[in-house]
Amino acid sequence: MRISGNPGTEPAAAARAADAPRPDAASATAPAALASGVMQPAMDALRGMSDVDTARVAEIREALARGEIRFDAGKLASLITRYHGSRP
Repeated sequence: MRISGNPGTEPAAAARAADAPRPDAASATAPAALASGVMQPAMDALRGMSDVDTARVAEIREALARGEIRFDAGKLASLITRYHGSRP
């Protein structure tokens, strides 16, 4: 049996390759669930949100200034150490 030519250069193979769906840049780097459109409404809502809730930050600052919230630097330090782990 003799095989001639490269199967990738056959006209039928070229036509199948041209018809195959091509991923765009976003779907090539995003997980399938994100690229599928199922998560798209949530992702759009997150993009529209601020990273920091400035109103809540202002409320906390005011509560600290009024003495309604007690600040314990030692407790904060221990929580940071516990979360990030101690470093030698």
